[in-house]
Amino acid sequence: MTTLYAKIRNAVIAASVSAGTLCAATPVMAQDPSLMSCNELWYARNEVYARNGFCFKTARAQSVFGPGCFPPYGKLAGADSRWVAQLQSWERRRGCPV
Repeated sequence: MTTLYAKIRNAVIAASVSAGTLCAATPVMAQDPSLMSCNELWYARNEVYARNGFCFKTARAQSVFGPGCFPPYGKLAGADSRWVAQLQSWERRRGCPV
């Protein structure tokens, strides 16, 4: 699974760099969500889902993360679940689009 994650991560970085949307050189979870833009919050939240095999349906998410779809199919637990909840809280505070 690590190999698949590495391929997805490399594809995301390549796509982000070519689109000029790379948020930071540090891991997403190392960032402070209170300092993130709506776009960065969206990316950080969906990056967690991508690592957990979520089946993306929107064109935007598929273009950045691919279709996903591998076990556990986006089910989150522990630190990932808490991190996503924190990101969603900041998205609501900022009035980010859904």
